[in-house]
Parts: sequence; C-alpha cells; structure tokens
Amino acid sequence: MQDIINKAFETLKKGGLILYPTDTVWGIGCDASNSHAVEKIYKLKQRAESKALICLVANDVMLKTYIKNVPEVAYSYFNNNEKPTTIIYNNPQHLASNLIADDNTLAIRIPNHDFCLQLLKKFNGAIVSTSANISDEPTPNSFKEISSDILKGVDYVVNLPDKKTATKPSSIIKLHDDGSVQIIRK
Repeated sequence: MQDIINKAFETLKKGGLILYPTDTVWGIGCDASNSHAVEKIYKLKQRAESKALICLVANDVMLKTYIKNVPEVAYSYFNNNEKPTTIIYNNPQHLASNLIADDNTLAIRIPNHDFCLQLLKKFNGAIVSTSANISDEPTPNSFKEISSDILKGVDYVVNLPDKKTATKPSSIIKLHDDGSVQIIRK
C-alpha cells in the first residue's frame, strides 16, 4: 500500500486529482490549499462553485491548522460517533478561497479509514473529498458504478480493493458559535 500512498501523494503535490476510497463513498480529492486543483474538481463534477466541498484531515491537531476556534462539542463527535460525521465549521483559514462557502464556513471530517489516514499524514494537509459523481447524478455505491467521465477526468486512481462497508455519504452537522448543533444531512 505504501507505493499507492506515494503515487497519490505525488499527484496531490503536483495539483492533480485523485480518485480514492474513503470511510464513506469513493471520493475525488485534491490539495485543499490549491485553488487551481479545487477548480478542476468543480469542472469535472460540473458543480456550481456555490456548492461547497468537504475536506478530510487526519486528526484534531491538523483540524486546528484550518479552524482557529474548534468548538468543544466537536470533540464529542470525533470520539463518540459510530457513523462518519462531517462537521461544518465557521471561519476556516489557510485553504483555497474557492473551497470556502459563501457564509465563510467549511465542512471537514476526520475519516476512520486506514488509507485516508496514512495519505493525510504523509501529505500533512487537508485533502478535498467529494463524491465521485457528476453533480445531480446518483452517488456511486462501489468503484464499478463510477462513470467513465470521472475515471478519465482524474490524474490518479487509487487501486485498492473496494471493501468498505459504508455506501452512503457522511452525516453533516453544523456547529454554531453558541454551541448549538444543526443537522444538515442525517
């Protein structure tokens, strides 16, 4: 697996797009600090830039690089959720401007997935993770359901067995500065 991680790492460093398995669905990823790479994902997915993308980070230490004030309630979600949960945070920093939503928020998840965690640690930065489909088309439940347009549009396809148990995108919640929690997607 180290060779695959190295190839994905090199692709990300060069501003390329990768297709990779996550703890939820197969994702299209890029360096979350590279606005040109983020733009390539929007074009590939035929997605309006007003629809924000999700990022993955390896741990809470990496999260603090991008979110200056992580609400305390977030830590309970990291440690106690059985289902993958993406959290929308206020005031992200040090990321591509076209990745940040119009309301100055960003959705971030710490994945429970060995490949993702190893790649994130080697890359030492946030990686975009958006479902491997054209916007408004169904999210593929397995690698074999990914369209040829997506496969041709990325620079590197991670060649790992499709063994994951989750076939749905993560839950999404928004944490407000007052400590309240809003469920966006169950």
